[in-house]
Amino acid sequence: MKRPGLLRALVALFALITATAARAEDGHDLWLRYRPLPAAEAAPYRAAVGEVVAEGRSETLAVAAEELRRGLGGMLGAPAADAPPVILGTPASSPRIAALRLPLQAAGDEGYLIRSVSVDGRPATVVAANSEAGVLYGAFHLLRLVQTRQPLARLDIAEAPKVKVRILNHWDNLDRTVERGYAGFSLWDWHKLPDWKDTRYADYARANASLGINGTVLNNVNAKADSLTAPYIAKAAALADTFRPYGIKVYLSARFSAPIEIGGLKTADPLDPAVRAFWKAKADEIYKAIPDFGGFLVKANSEGQPGPQDYGRSHADGANMLAQAVGPHGGVVMWRAFVYSNEQPEDRAKQAYNEFVPLDGRFAPNVIVQVKNGAIDFQPREPFHPLFGATPRTPLMLEVQITKEYLGFATHLAYLGPMYEEALDADTWRRGKGSTVAKVVDGSLFGHRLTGMAGVSNIGTDRNWSGSQFDQANWYVFGRMAWDPYLSARDIAEEWARMTFSNDPRFLAPVVGMMMGSREAVVDYMTPLGLHHLMGTSHHYGPAPWVDDLGRADWTPVYYHRADAAGIGFDRTKTGSDAISQYAPRAAAELLADEKNLLWFRHVDWDRKVSSGRTLWDELVVRYTGGVRQVSEMRRTWAAMAPYVDPERHAEVAGFLAIQEKEAQWWRDACIAYFQTFSKRPLPAGYAPPAHPLAYYKALKFPYAPGI
Repeated sequence: MKRPGLLRALVALFALITATAARAEDGHDLWLRYRPLPAAEAAPYRAAVGEVVAEGRSETLAVAAEELRRGLGGMLGAPAADAPPVILGTPASSPRIAALRLPLQAAGDEGYLIRSVSVDGRPATVVAANSEAGVLYGAFHLLRLVQTRQPLARLDIAEAPKVKVRILNHWDNLDRTVERGYAGFSLWDWHKLPDWKDTRYADYARANASLGINGTVLNNVNAKADSLTAPYIAKAAALADTFRPYGIKVYLSARFSAPIEIGGLKTADPLDPAVRAFWKAKADEIYKAIPDFGGFLVKANSEGQPGPQDYGRSHADGANMLAQAVGPHGGVVMWRAFVYSNEQPEDRAKQAYNEFVPLDGRFAPNVIVQVKNGAIDFQPREPFHPLFGATPRTPLMLEVQITKEYLGFATHLAYLGPMYEEALDADTWRRGKGSTVAKVVDGSLFGHRLTGMAGVSNIGTDRNWSGSQFDQANWYVFGRMAWDPYLSARDIAEEWARMTFSNDPRFLAPVVGMMMGSREAVVDYMTPLGLHHLMGTSHHYGPAPWVDDLGRADWTPVYYHRADAAGIGFDRTKTGSDAISQYAPRAAAELLADEKNLLWFRHVDWDRKVSSGRTLWDELVVRYTGGVRQVSEMRRTWAAMAPYVDPERHAEVAGFLAIQEKEAQWWRDACIAYFQTFSKRPLPAGYAPPAHPLAYYKALKFPYAPGI
């Protein structure tokens, strides 16, 4: 018997399921989603941009043209026959572009122009540059205009990167584990390389090119010498071949003791002729396989890593030896200033400055010293590193952490744009007011041409690449600020939110506001008022301010907070370690006056009144509690965004925010319970006591926390 009613119901149900599946997203497309625009919104763009024409034969120009066709086609459909074409190329690749005599001098090697012009008597949009990589960056810029609903009439855009080396540091190990990785395993399948190249390698390169990132360090700074052997050089070369059309060079972390471990030598002394010959031969071998190899990143004499100091030599001796090896090929050496030693009685925050300032001017021209944003280790908040501005004859590159080792891993929503902006905007006062860290990074303060900015990657094999939807924004904001350190974190957040989720202002205003406040919420529920390094041992997961038994003081939280009956905080003024004297006097005065840094620089009495009028103890309780409440507000904000986001991604973010709220409460309760044992003061009226006694929090163990 026929049952047409049931049949119609089944057809309708199938259609609903199919439509829902089509709308479902998992974040794999990142900010390059290219979903169709509503007809009314698409109309002016369809009239403004038509057929894409690449003038010149190269892989990079082909990639740029394909990206524009994919993006414009996805958003606007097939090009209108009478719409102005989009012409791509360089003066060298295209006689038509050369004939336009565009002012490309200021574009440099990687900049571009996007301009509305007349070509052969017809309107056209030209994306032109001096290099094919510049054309690719311009193509992504044009797509970004459409994605964020910017007008395309009378285009006249000129852009050039302000920083030369814009690079991701992958702390990826050869077994595919990732140190401080919270998004699955390493993308690099070393076992299958070089014979099999996963399609995600090109997707990775494409995403980075969309941001102007032009380099990637493939392996962990805690390097294995095996990375420099012939089989692994061939594997790196296969990745380099994939990345090259996207303007991305590969770099390798070099283990300083490699001459011993893989070279058969008895020493790695950088002044030993045999050691220098080893590195020259190794560089020649790498460049034979990878002609555009970028150079080496080095972590030396830090946290047990070998280095030149093992032989009584300086960081400059070690860096210059490697610089001499890669220099003839155009390579650079990025030498990390993250150095500290348990054997040094000095405040850990002072050690990098003490070691590198005396070496100013002694590094080779192709060496750049890589300096973390703060002097300790990627804490939720740190004052800017005192090395910035202190080495006028040595170029410094800024190193920030994109992966959230100390900010809640992948599950806590913490947009890091404000953190990067805070560091870049910090005034060193080394050449008067306005001597910002950004001006050190872009070379303008001291006239350096070798410049750089590095981000410790948060990328892994998870479908959404970074472990959570909002962690994609940290990859995005790093790339945009590495291109231009003066961009606004808020503007970038809105740009990312438009491309990743929705252009609806009812979505943008609350979500961008949530993003901009998220990092401050983490600071408050983890490390308010300048507290730092209170995290669990090794894995850095959760609160453990009580840890004091690790065998080396500078790994224990008690070393940093120094809580006692009299108060809390690390005295770095003249009465303490005097770390404050490493800053220029005006910068030091500003840092000491900023209450955000209070306990970073001072040991403060529990009853001292702060700017709110509360005692320090009461203020700590208020801050810890306020951080938790802000996460609760973020949950409510996100719940109201369901109409503007696909169900799959909305549910994931909602689930992670629930985890964040629970763990923020854990941080608040555990820290208050512990610090109250020193303060001996009651909680301010209206503030709930911790849910459990201190012994409960101390007993929690996490031997399998991710990212170790």
